[in-house]
Amino acid sequence: MTDVPASAPAGATRAILTCFVPFAAAYFIGFVFRTINAIIGADLVADMGLDAAGLGLLTSGYFFAFAVFQLPLGILLDRFGPRRVEGTLLLVAAIGALLFASASSIAGLTAARVVIGIGVSGCLMGAIKANVQFWPRERLPLLTGTIMASGGLGALAAALPVEWLLRVSDWRTVFLVLAVPTAAVALLMLWIVPEKTQAERTTLRDLLRGLGQIYRSPVFWRIAPSAFIGQAVFMTYHSLWAGLWMRDVIGLDRVGAAAQLSLFAIAMIPAYLGGGALAERLLRHGFAPHRIFVVFVAAYLAVQAAIALAPGPGSELLWLAYSMTGTGMVISFSLLTPSFPPTYAGRVNTALNLMVFVAAFSMQVGIGVVISFVAGPDPSLTPLGHRASFLGLLAVQAACFLWLLWPRPTQPG
Repeated sequence: MTDVPASAPAGATRAILTCFVPFAAAYFIGFVFRTINAIIGADLVADMGLDAAGLGLLTSGYFFAFAVFQLPLGILLDRFGPRRVEGTLLLVAAIGALLFASASSIAGLTAARVVIGIGVSGCLMGAIKANVQFWPRERLPLLTGTIMASGGLGALAAALPVEWLLRVSDWRTVFLVLAVPTAAVALLMLWIVPEKTQAERTTLRDLLRGLGQIYRSPVFWRIAPSAFIGQAVFMTYHSLWAGLWMRDVIGLDRVGAAAQLSLFAIAMIPAYLGGGALAERLLRHGFAPHRIFVVFVAAYLAVQAAIALAPGPGSELLWLAYSMTGTGMVISFSLLTPSFPPTYAGRVNTALNLMVFVAAFSMQVGIGVVISFVAGPDPSLTPLGHRASFLGLLAVQAACFLWLLWPRPTQPG
């Protein structure tokens, strides 16, 4: 493809179709892959003989791959641009879906999940890179919020539509079907997205030096603990354990759990858009980023405390509130970025995203281990295992919140 200037092409419609829609579609697909195990989890348990710990390990392969690939992803995006990197990675995700559909062992399923995780690891970072590259700065908050909302649509597609498909087929067919639009979006991106004029030759040494400066920054570490733990908890439950909580603790069947997850996904869409707009308005009125984040974290913790106090039947509305407040954790990306030079924007996001997915990987496995340990051979104790895991993660988040609130001396610069 002939290189064009690194800006959106003339004409609003053409700009949206070529510089925005492909990346929104990619993030949509990435969210489908992230959350689909919440619906097919029971089928995997039945067909593959998994326990809770095995299911958590299988699902966590996605997050492990996502985390490991963050550092090379930053270099690739800066060196080759979002079109080529994201388009190629989506083809890898399509191959992973085919491998998952054909796997006959837990090891094969986990390996396929790792391939999928690598394939969709650039969906959000690639979209952010493309937004910065192609669009005026004043449009970035709205564009980023809309990208996140497309992820909410992906979570919606991974709920009831997948459950309906499972009625006439099985989880293997679901992944065969998923491979088709994943490959189609990859080819579309490689075909229609403009190429940037000049590559940014960022070396691994430069990236690591910048990451070192970010990780040593007190500004980063004021927000980072609540940001990455909160996001990881939300991601962990939304991608798997919320669906099993609906079944094991509240007592819903698969159809009821899928319906609830659909409502969660619907609630995420206006929450992403509204949260981004609110944070942007507060920043314009002079509110410090960490004070804005305090409000979002407090709301999220309050809802989790309410769920812990009333975990059983009738708590579905609390989980709906959980979905809406949990989206506020993602606002940490846009709150941290203005605290660093513009040239550090990608590395700040990558630095935080790395921590998010390392934590999510650990939590996916850990929740399953705790549930299996508490329940043992007695299935009636499974709800108790769910509650023990939930309370443990809530305690960790509360400690991070106290760190966020801890007063610091004001320093110039």
